[in-house]
Amino acid sequence: MEYYNLIRTRESIRNYDPERKVQEEVLNRILEAGRLAPSASNRQPWTFVLVSSDEKLREVKESYSRSWFHDAPHVLAVVGDKTKSWVRPYDGYNSIETDLAIAMDHIILAAENEGVGTCWIIAFDYDKMASALGLSENEVVYCITPLGYPKAGFQKKKNKVRKSLEEVVRRL
Repeated sequence: MEYYNLIRTRESIRNYDPERKVQEEVLNRILEAGRLAPSASNRQPWTFVLVSSDEKLREVKESYSRSWFHDAPHVLAVVGDKTKSWVRPYDGYNSIETDLAIAMDHIILAAENEGVGTCWIIAFDYDKMASALGLSENEVVYCITPLGYPKAGFQKKKNKVRKSLEEVVRRL
């Protein structure tokens, strides 16, 4: 898909076909896009945890109660290790959230390019998710997304509402 059309038409999907798993080669291309994302000082402080087994999906899905989420055949968690990310010397700012947001954005755009639906989620039960994923002490779940194909008949919205360029750009 042409890049500008892709970013213009991408939207959060809340309507998944539970019977249609995403093929391994497609998942690998999506994950590769996250792997290639830039990070502060090239630290790459991330791990992408792909959950596809029925048993682990049941556990992970307990962290978010929306019914449409429970239909997704895969869930991806973007996890970071705060001890591996770059820290700005003068104020201690840790780049972990910025690095993981960039990686997630690459993943979501790659999924859109593959025709795979996503929905960036941060309002999940953190303790349930961390427990289901078996995180170490230094790891944090930054965000999760379902991965799957929309149900048959799903139609994207025609008009994405965004502020105008003049409203969001300041030229000096």
